[in-house]
Amino acid sequence: MAETTPAPLLPRLIAEAFGTLVLVGAVIGTAVFASANTGYLGIALAAGLAVVVGVYAVGSISGGHFNPAITLGVAASGRLPWRDVLPYIAAQLVGGFVASSLMYAIAAGASKSFFHAAIKNGFASNGYGEHSLGGFDLASVIIVEFILTAVFLYVVLSVTAPGFTNPGFAPLAIGLTLTVIHLISIPVSGTSVNPARSIASAIYGADWARADLWVFIIVPAVAGLLAGYTWKFLFARAGVPAK
Repeated sequence: MAETTPAPLLPRLIAEAFGTLVLVGAVIGTAVFASANTGYLGIALAAGLAVVVGVYAVGSISGGHFNPAITLGVAASGRLPWRDVLPYIAAQLVGGFVASSLMYAIAAGASKSFFHAAIKNGFASNGYGEHSLGGFDLASVIIVEFILTAVFLYVVLSVTAPGFTNPGFAPLAIGLTLTVIHLISIPVSGTSVNPARSIASAIYGADWARADLWVFIIVPAVAGLLAGYTWKFLFARAGVPAK
């Protein structure tokens, strides 16, 4: 999630698709296959560690967004040309789709009862009301997704800004932040803060997953934009360029 790289667009898009595949695959795979044993902590760690791995692996190529909300926020902060936003988001959606398709193919090889339960439960989809793990209503879900997405963007933009004293540790800071975000919000919304992750899950989830999906597209996107536009006024260091 570093600043815009001069690499050609195609390698950057491949990197974004790959990183999103790793992140979405880790979240869905852990939630569907392992959460009965690992609980919320396992899902949270899977998300955080996947981001750390993805950013270290391909962040130097594309910036390592793996999330449309991050891409919108980085563009709003002036670090990514707006002409690259839609291609980046398209690549992230492709990576998420491939990841969820692979997890679906694996789940199809389980017992029928396991497979049907995974689909009925949304295939790790986000939801509100009766589809929230803790029964939280729409207002609570909107609040938690908005606040946590904005916080995530502020951290990402701060640790990747020029003048950050330990840039090599930026992926760790970002991954740990995402882990904490999941620990807070899994019981509330299932944790999105990433429209690509939510769309990927809802593709194979039950009908309710697609009906609830709008929240997890709109809210993180708006929060990402707001954080991107306001970061330099709130957190840019004196004497250090914001871009």
